[in-house]
Amino acid sequence: MNRPAILICILAIALPLAAQAPKTSAVKPYVPPRAPDGHPDLQGTYDLATLTPLERPAGTKAVLTDEEAAKLEKDVASRKDQAGQAISGDRSAPPKGGDGSTGAAGGVGGYNNFWLDPGSTYTIVNGERRTSLVIDPADGRVPPLTPAARQRALAGRVARPTSDTTESRDPGLEPAGSYDDPERRPLGERCILGFGSTSGPPALPDYFYNNLHQIVQTPEYVMILTEMVHDARIIRMNSEHVPKTIRKWMGDSVGRWEGDTLVVDTTNFTDKTRFRGASEDLHVVERFTRVSANALLYRFTIEDPSTWARPWTGEYTWPSTDEHIYEYACHENNYALENILRGARRREADEAQKR
Repeated sequence: MNRPAILICILAIALPLAAQAPKTSAVKPYVPPRAPDGHPDLQGTYDLATLTPLERPAGTKAVLTDEEAAKLEKDVASRKDQAGQAISGDRSAPPKGGDGSTGAAGGVGGYNNFWLDPGSTYTIVNGERRTSLVIDPADGRVPPLTPAARQRALAGRVARPTSDTTESRDPGLEPAGSYDDPERRPLGERCILGFGSTSGPPALPDYFYNNLHQIVQTPEYVMILTEMVHDARIIRMNSEHVPKTIRKWMGDSVGRWEGDTLVVDTTNFTDKTRFRGASEDLHVVERFTRVSANALLYRFTIEDPSTWARPWTGEYTWPSTDEHIYEYACHENNYALENILRGARRREADEAQKR
Protein backbone atom coordinates (compact mmCIF):
# COMPACT_ATOMS: atom_id res chain seq x y z
CA MET A 1 0.00 0.00 0.00
CA ASN A 2 1.39 3.41 -0.92
CA ARG A 3 1.87 6.20 1.62
CA PRO A 4 -1.23 8.32 0.70
CA ALA A 5 -3.43 5.25 1.01
CA ILE A 6 -2.05 4.52 4.50
CA LEU A 7 -2.79 8.09 5.64
CA ILE A 8 -6.34 7.84 4.35
CA CYS A 9 -6.89 4.63 6.35
CA ILE A 10 -5.51 6.18 9.53
CA LEU A 11 -7.80 9.22 9.18
CA ALA A 12 -10.79 6.99 8.47
CA ILE A 13 -10.21 5.21 11.78
CA ALA A 14 -9.24 8.24 13.87
CA LEU A 15 -12.13 10.53 12.94
CA PRO A 16 -14.95 8.28 14.25
CA LEU A 17 -12.97 7.63 17.44
CA ALA A 18 -12.54 11.36 17.97
CA ALA A 19 -16.28 11.85 17.55
CA GLN A 20 -16.89 9.28 20.31
CA ALA A 21 -14.57 10.98 22.82
CA PRO A 22 -16.38 12.50 25.82
CA LYS A 23 -17.00 16.22 25.59
CA THR A 24 -15.70 18.48 28.31
CA SER A 25 -18.59 20.25 30.09
CA ALA A 26 -18.67 23.99 29.50
CA VAL A 27 -20.73 24.57 32.65
CA LYS A 28 -18.55 26.03 35.36
CA PRO A 29 -19.35 25.39 39.04
CA TYR A 30 -21.13 28.28 40.72
CA VAL A 31 -18.84 30.60 42.67
CA PRO A 32 -20.78 32.52 45.35
CA PRO A 33 -20.07 36.17 46.13
CA ARG A 34 -17.86 36.67 49.16
CA ALA A 35 -18.34 38.70 52.31
CA PRO A 36 -15.40 40.82 53.55
CA ASP A 37 -14.24 37.89 55.74
CA GLY A 38 -13.96 35.64 52.68
CA HIS A 39 -16.97 33.41 53.40
CA PRO A 40 -19.94 33.19 51.01
CA ASP A 41 -22.36 36.10 51.29
CA LEU A 42 -25.75 34.63 52.17
CA GLN A 43 -27.43 37.95 52.81
CA GLY A 44 -30.75 38.74 51.22
CA THR A 45 -34.49 38.17 51.47
CA TYR A 46 -35.94 34.76 50.60
CA ASP A 47 -39.46 33.54 49.88
CA LEU A 48 -40.10 30.13 51.48
CA ALA A 49 -43.57 29.59 50.02
CA THR A 50 -43.92 26.23 48.25
CA LEU A 51 -46.52 23.61 47.40
CA THR A 52 -44.13 20.85 48.45
CA PRO A 53 -45.31 19.45 51.82
CA LEU A 54 -43.03 18.30 54.62
CA GLU A 55 -44.11 14.68 54.05
CA ARG A 56 -45.59 13.00 51.01
CA PRO A 57 -48.44 10.47 51.06
CA ALA A 58 -47.38 6.86 51.35
CA GLY A 59 -46.51 5.37 47.99
CA THR A 60 -46.10 8.75 46.27
CA LYS A 61 -43.03 9.16 44.09
CA ALA A 62 -40.31 11.56 45.19
CA VAL A 63 -40.05 13.66 42.02
CA LEU A 64 -42.60 15.14 39.62
CA THR A 65 -42.00 15.53 35.91
CA ASP A 66 -42.14 19.05 34.52
CA GLU A 67 -45.49 18.23 32.92
CA GLU A 68 -46.98 16.82 36.14
CA ALA A 69 -45.81 19.80 38.18
CA ALA A 70 -47.11 22.28 35.60
CA LYS A 71 -50.58 20.68 35.66
CA LEU A 72 -50.77 20.62 39.46
CA GLU A 73 -49.52 24.19 39.74
CA LYS A 74 -52.04 25.33 37.13
CA ASP A 75 -54.85 23.66 39.10
CA VAL A 76 -53.74 25.44 42.28
CA ALA A 77 -53.61 28.80 40.50
CA SER A 78 -57.10 28.26 39.08
CA ARG A 79 -58.56 27.41 42.50
CA LYS A 80 -56.81 30.41 44.04
CA ASP A 81 -58.20 32.76 41.40
CA GLN A 82 -61.68 31.39 41.95
CA ALA A 83 -61.50 31.57 45.75
CA GLY A 84 -59.96 35.06 45.63
CA GLN A 85 -62.86 36.65 43.77
CA ALA A 86 -64.27 39.82 45.32
CA ILE A 87 -66.99 39.26 47.91
CA SER A 88 -70.26 41.07 47.40
CA GLY A 89 -70.62 44.07 49.68
CA ASP A 90 -74.37 43.50 50.11
CA ARG A 91 -74.10 39.82 51.01
CA SER A 92 -76.13 38.54 53.96
CA ALA A 93 -74.57 37.67 57.31
CA PRO A 94 -73.45 34.06 57.90
CA PRO A 95 -75.92 31.87 59.82
CA LYS A 96 -75.75 31.81 63.60
CA GLY A 97 -73.01 29.43 64.67
CA GLY A 98 -71.40 29.45 61.24
CA ASP A 99 -72.09 27.60 58.03
CA GLY A 100 -70.66 24.29 59.20
CA SER A 101 -67.29 24.69 57.48
CA THR A 102 -64.00 24.29 59.31
CA GLY A 103 -60.65 26.03 59.08
CA ALA A 104 -59.09 29.32 60.06
CA ALA A 105 -62.23 31.28 59.11
CA GLY A 106 -64.28 29.32 61.61
CA GLY A 107 -67.30 29.25 59.32
CA VAL A 108 -68.38 32.77 60.32
CA GLY A 109 -65.89 34.87 58.41
CA GLY A 110 -62.17 35.45 58.54
CA TYR A 111 -59.41 35.74 55.99
CA ASN A 112 -60.60 36.13 52.44
CA ASN A 113 -58.57 33.80 50.24
CA PHE A 114 -57.09 36.87 48.57
CA TRP A 115 -54.85 37.41 51.61
CA LEU A 116 -53.45 33.89 51.75
CA ASP A 117 -50.22 32.82 50.04
CA PRO A 118 -49.60 29.11 50.65
CA GLY A 119 -47.28 28.77 47.66
CA SER A 120 -47.71 28.34 43.92
CA THR A 121 -44.83 26.05 42.80
CA TYR A 122 -43.04 22.90 43.89
CA THR A 123 -39.55 23.31 45.28
CA ILE A 124 -36.76 22.45 42.83
CA VAL A 125 -33.56 20.88 44.18
CA ASN A 126 -30.82 19.73 41.80
CA GLY A 127 -33.25 20.17 38.93
CA GLU A 128 -35.86 17.89 40.57
CA ARG A 129 -39.38 19.01 41.46
CA ARG A 130 -39.74 17.43 44.87
CA THR A 131 -42.95 16.05 46.39
CA SER A 132 -41.72 16.24 49.99
CA LEU A 133 -39.20 18.20 51.99
CA VAL A 134 -38.18 15.02 53.82
CA ILE A 135 -35.47 13.16 51.88
CA ASP A 136 -34.28 10.76 54.59
CA PRO A 137 -35.98 8.34 55.18
CA ALA A 138 -36.24 7.74 51.45
CA ASP A 139 -40.03 7.31 51.63
CA GLY A 140 -40.38 11.01 52.40
CA ARG A 141 -42.04 10.33 55.76
CA VAL A 142 -41.06 11.42 59.27
CA PRO A 143 -39.93 8.31 61.21
CA PRO A 144 -42.34 6.77 63.71
CA LEU A 145 -42.48 8.00 67.28
CA THR A 146 -40.71 6.05 70.00
CA PRO A 147 -42.70 4.38 72.78
CA ALA A 148 -41.56 7.18 75.12
CA ALA A 149 -42.94 9.84 72.77
CA ARG A 150 -46.25 8.02 72.43
CA GLN A 151 -46.45 7.77 76.20
CA ARG A 152 -45.86 11.52 76.55
CA ALA A 153 -48.67 12.16 74.11
CA LEU A 154 -51.04 9.86 75.97
CA ALA A 155 -50.13 11.57 79.22
CA GLY A 156 -51.84 14.71 77.94
CA ARG A 157 -48.89 16.88 76.95
CA VAL A 158 -50.34 16.94 73.45
CA ALA A 159 -52.95 19.38 74.75
CA ARG A 160 -50.24 22.03 74.72
CA PRO A 161 -49.54 23.30 71.20
CA THR A 162 -46.21 22.60 69.58
CA SER A 163 -44.02 25.05 67.65
CA ASP A 164 -45.25 23.68 64.32
CA THR A 165 -48.95 24.15 65.15
CA THR A 166 -50.84 25.99 62.44
CA GLU A 167 -53.50 28.64 63.00
CA SER A 168 -56.38 27.42 65.16
CA ARG A 169 -58.99 25.05 63.81
CA ASP A 170 -62.68 24.68 64.59
CA PRO A 171 -63.31 24.05 68.31
CA GLY A 172 -64.92 20.71 67.57
CA LEU A 173 -61.68 19.39 66.06
CA GLU A 174 -59.25 20.45 68.77
CA PRO A 175 -58.25 18.59 71.97
CA ALA A 176 -60.49 19.02 74.98
CA GLY A 177 -59.47 22.02 77.06
CA SER A 178 -57.83 23.90 74.20
CA TYR A 179 -59.99 26.94 74.94
CA ASP A 180 -59.67 26.79 78.72
CA ASP A 181 -56.23 28.33 79.09
CA PRO A 182 -54.41 30.94 76.96
CA GLU A 183 -51.24 28.81 77.14
CA ARG A 184 -53.07 26.04 75.31
CA ARG A 185 -53.63 28.25 72.28
CA PRO A 186 -51.15 28.02 69.36
CA LEU A 187 -47.90 29.94 69.86
CA GLY A 188 -48.52 32.00 66.73
CA GLU A 189 -51.96 32.94 67.99
CA ARG A 190 -50.27 34.21 71.15
CA CYS A 191 -47.68 36.15 69.08
CA ILE A 192 -44.78 34.13 70.52
CA LEU A 193 -43.57 32.15 67.47
CA GLY A 194 -44.69 32.05 63.87
CA PHE A 195 -47.18 29.39 62.83
CA GLY A 196 -45.98 26.07 61.42
CA SER A 197 -42.35 26.24 62.64
CA THR A 198 -41.67 29.00 60.11
CA SER A 199 -39.33 30.60 62.66
CA GLY A 200 -37.47 27.35 63.19
CA PRO A 201 -35.35 25.63 63.72
CA PRO A 202 -36.09 23.85 61.50
CA ALA A 203 -37.42 26.74 59.40
CA LEU A 204 -40.35 25.29 57.46
CA PRO A 205 -42.85 26.82 55.05
CA ASP A 206 -46.00 27.81 56.92
CA TYR A 207 -48.25 27.21 53.87
CA PHE A 208 -50.29 30.23 54.93
CA TYR A 209 -48.82 33.69 54.33
CA ASN A 210 -45.92 35.98 55.41
CA ASN A 211 -43.35 33.68 53.81
CA LEU A 212 -40.34 35.98 53.76
CA HIS A 213 -37.07 35.50 55.66
CA GLN A 214 -34.10 37.85 55.70
CA ILE A 215 -30.50 36.89 56.43
CA VAL A 216 -28.06 39.47 57.80
CA GLN A 217 -24.47 38.29 58.18
CA THR A 218 -21.35 39.47 59.99
CA PRO A 219 -18.19 37.52 60.94
CA GLU A 220 -19.47 37.13 64.53
CA TYR A 221 -23.22 36.70 64.05
CA VAL A 222 -25.85 35.64 61.54
CA MET A 223 -29.40 36.90 62.00
CA ILE A 224 -32.47 35.34 60.37
CA LEU A 225 -35.56 37.55 60.51
CA THR A 226 -38.91 35.86 59.93
CA GLU A 227 -41.78 37.93 58.58
CA MET A 228 -44.43 35.92 60.41
CA VAL A 229 -44.69 37.12 64.02
CA HIS A 230 -41.42 39.10 63.61
CA ASP A 231 -39.09 36.43 65.06
CA ALA A 232 -35.35 37.05 64.85
CA ARG A 233 -32.88 34.20 65.36
CA ILE A 234 -29.39 35.22 66.44
CA ILE A 235 -26.71 32.67 65.53
CA ARG A 236 -23.37 33.07 67.32
CA MET A 237 -20.46 32.07 65.11
CA ASN A 238 -17.67 29.78 66.36
CA SER A 239 -19.10 29.67 69.89
CA GLU A 240 -19.97 27.10 72.53
CA HIS A 241 -23.53 26.36 73.54
CA VAL A 242 -24.84 28.05 76.67
CA PRO A 243 -25.29 25.86 79.78
CA LYS A 244 -28.12 23.33 79.60
CA THR A 245 -29.96 25.22 82.34
CA ILE A 246 -30.63 28.04 79.85
CA ARG A 247 -33.56 27.19 77.57
CA LYS A 248 -34.89 29.26 74.68
CA TRP A 249 -38.00 29.27 72.48
CA MET A 250 -35.92 28.80 69.33
CA GLY A 251 -33.08 26.99 71.06
CA ASP A 252 -29.45 28.08 71.30
CA SER A 253 -27.89 28.34 67.83
CA VAL A 254 -24.16 28.36 67.12
CA GLY A 255 -22.68 28.44 63.63
CA ARG A 256 -19.53 27.48 61.79
CA TRP A 257 -18.36 27.32 58.20
CA GLU A 258 -17.67 24.02 56.48
CA GLY A 259 -16.20 25.13 53.16
CA ASP A 260 -18.87 27.29 51.53
CA THR A 261 -21.70 25.96 53.70
CA LEU A 262 -22.94 27.64 56.87
CA VAL A 263 -23.66 24.93 59.47
CA VAL A 264 -25.92 25.90 62.38
CA ASP A 265 -26.15 23.61 65.42
CA THR A 266 -29.12 24.21 67.77
CA THR A 267 -29.85 22.70 71.19
CA ASN A 268 -31.27 23.96 74.52
CA PHE A 269 -34.91 24.16 73.46
CA THR A 270 -37.57 24.90 76.05
CA ASP A 271 -40.17 22.23 76.77
CA LYS A 272 -42.78 24.78 75.67
CA THR A 273 -41.61 24.55 72.06
CA ARG A 274 -41.74 20.77 71.49
CA PHE A 275 -41.43 20.69 67.70
CA ARG A 276 -43.73 17.84 66.57
CA GLY A 277 -43.82 16.60 70.16
CA ALA A 278 -40.03 16.54 70.64
CA SER A 279 -38.38 16.55 74.05
CA GLU A 280 -35.96 19.12 75.47
CA ASP A 281 -33.18 17.01 73.95
CA LEU A 282 -34.14 18.03 70.41
CA HIS A 283 -31.03 18.63 68.30
CA VAL A 284 -31.29 20.41 64.94
CA VAL A 285 -28.44 20.84 62.45
CA GLU A 286 -29.07 23.20 59.53
CA ARG A 287 -26.97 23.79 56.41
CA PHE A 288 -27.23 26.91 54.27
CA THR A 289 -25.49 26.83 50.88
CA ARG A 290 -25.76 29.47 48.16
CA VAL A 291 -26.34 27.49 44.96
CA SER A 292 -26.96 30.36 42.55
CA ALA A 293 -27.17 34.12 42.43
CA ASN A 294 -30.82 33.95 43.43
CA ALA A 295 -31.22 30.86 45.63
CA LEU A 296 -30.01 29.05 48.75
CA LEU A 297 -30.26 25.34 49.46
CA TYR A 298 -31.54 24.80 53.00
CA ARG A 299 -31.05 21.37 54.59
CA PHE A 300 -31.94 20.32 58.13
CA THR A 301 -31.43 17.18 60.19
CA ILE A 302 -33.59 16.41 63.24
CA GLU A 303 -32.39 14.18 66.05
CA ASP A 304 -34.13 13.29 69.31
CA PRO A 305 -33.73 9.62 70.34
CA SER A 306 -36.56 9.86 72.87
CA THR A 307 -39.00 11.07 70.21
CA TRP A 308 -38.18 9.46 66.83
CA ALA A 309 -36.91 6.01 65.97
CA ARG A 310 -34.08 7.55 63.96
CA PRO A 311 -32.79 10.95 62.82
CA TRP A 312 -34.44 12.45 59.74
CA THR A 313 -33.47 15.03 57.14
CA GLY A 314 -35.24 17.46 54.84
CA GLU A 315 -34.24 20.06 52.31
CA TYR A 316 -35.69 22.64 49.99
CA THR A 317 -34.67 25.69 47.99
CA TRP A 318 -35.00 29.25 49.28
CA PRO A 319 -35.49 31.51 46.24
CA SER A 320 -34.44 35.13 46.72
CA THR A 321 -36.94 37.93 46.25
CA ASP A 322 -37.04 41.69 45.88
CA GLU A 323 -40.22 41.88 47.96
CA HIS A 324 -40.09 43.86 51.20
CA ILE A 325 -40.67 42.48 54.68
CA TYR A 326 -43.33 44.50 56.43
CA GLU A 327 -43.87 44.73 60.16
CA TYR A 328 -46.16 42.06 61.53
CA ALA A 329 -47.64 43.96 64.47
CA CYS A 330 -49.08 40.87 66.09
CA HIS A 331 -49.52 42.26 69.60
CA GLU A 332 -51.02 45.63 68.71
CA ASN A 333 -54.74 45.66 69.58
CA ASN A 334 -54.64 41.87 69.82
CA TYR A 335 -58.07 41.41 71.37
CA ALA A 336 -58.63 38.15 69.48
CA LEU A 337 -57.15 35.85 72.14
CA GLU A 338 -59.34 37.31 74.87
CA ASN A 339 -62.41 37.02 72.64
CA ILE A 340 -61.55 33.42 71.73
CA LEU A 341 -61.59 32.42 75.39
CA ARG A 342 -64.70 34.53 76.05
CA GLY A 343 -66.44 32.84 73.12
CA ALA A 344 -65.63 29.41 74.55
CA ARG A 345 -67.17 30.40 77.90
CA ARG A 346 -70.28 31.64 76.09
CA ARG A 347 -70.56 28.39 74.19
CA GLU A 348 -70.32 26.44 77.45
CA ALA A 349 -73.03 28.59 79.01
CA ASP A 350 -75.31 28.09 76.01
CA GLU A 351 -74.79 24.32 76.16
CA ALA A 352 -75.56 24.33 79.90
CA GLN A 353 -78.91 26.05 79.27
CA LYS A 354 -79.93 23.30 76.87
CA ARG A 355 -79.62 20.60 79.51
